[in-house]
Amino acid sequence: MEILQRPLITEKMSKKSDALNQYGFIVDERADKIQIKKAVEDMYGVTVESVNTIRYAGKVKARNTKSGVVVGKTNSYKKAIVSLKQGEQIDFYSNI
Repeated sequence: MEILQRPLITEKMSKKSDALNQYGFIVDERADKIQIKKAVEDMYGVTVESVNTIRYAGKVKARNTKSGVVVGKTNSYKKAIVSLKQGEQIDFYSNI
């Protein structure tokens, strides 16, 4: 099970990282806060103070087309907001 699936790089998360030293990740739905904390510390070499998690359920979407109504579903996922120790930061663009 890979805990960290990808980082969240949005305007809102960029503002949080600048102001509050918090970073967002899409994580495995079965992962708990302790596993997320250990994965972030191992991957980025930082000290994690706290982890907040949010579960998003998939939503049913429908739209009208020429061939009739098309019904689909968005993916469900789990998001983790990680607060780092003061003075530490994660640079997602260093590997590019």
